[in-house]
Amino acid sequence: MITCKNLYENKNIEIVEAKGGIKVLEYKKDLSVDTTNAMASYFASKMNVRKRQVLIELNGNAYTISAGAMQWTSGAVTMGADVKGFGDLLGKALSSKVTKESAIKPKYQGNGLLMLEPTYKHILLEDVSQWGGMVLDDGLFLACESTVQQKVVARSNLSSALLGNEGLFNLCLSGQGVAVLESPVPRDELIEFELENDEVRIDGNFAIAWSKSLDFRVEKSGKSLLGSAVSGEGLVNVYRGTGKMLMAPIA
Repeated sequence: MITCKNLYENKNIEIVEAKGGIKVLEYKKDLSVDTTNAMASYFASKMNVRKRQVLIELNGNAYTISAGAMQWTSGAVTMGADVKGFGDLLGKALSSKVTKESAIKPKYQGNGLLMLEPTYKHILLEDVSQWGGMVLDDGLFLACESTVQQKVVARSNLSSALLGNEGLFNLCLSGQGVAVLESPVPRDELIEFELENDEVRIDGNFAIAWSKSLDFRVEKSGKSLLGSAVSGEGLVNVYRGTGKMLMAPIA
């Protein structure tokens, strides 16, 4: 039996979000500082630059996490590679080359606690079933319930890769379960679009996640090259169809 003290009752730690067995811990202050960086750390916390960690409570279920993301486990928790054979290993290795995600993502299961490494990024907990296939920008994936399927999807046309500065392949999550994402901005600053046979046009790489059902293309901002040149926008990223999008205010 393990008793874990100075975690849930720690006055410097606040649980800012929880979904299922996942809790997002946020440190109000960084107490592990010295005199040389104490002032910078103090003002950083005032600007919402704080250390965050994801705590996963395992109750006989399993979670897949990004390689190297585990900090510690307690209890009857075992780790295994989320690989079904040599063919699956080869496929994951090829996928990692095009999506910039780790090839092998470890799977933790059992009964106990799983703590992920601290980060200064913002943590998003997303119900994958609400997206109908959730396509992620590179580097967002941190963890997910192992009931969530992961696969690589290619863009519908080459223009989005060559002109949109987005890459040709992305990681897509589907099925049932919660995904844990690392966002460059807090959820309060993300704009969420729900499209129904409509479109969103964005001047830059601001979309961080979108439904697989949306058709992403790069098009001229105007009806003609002259009109695009006059507007000063040139080419824009267009997401068209029915689905959801999350857009950050910064690229």
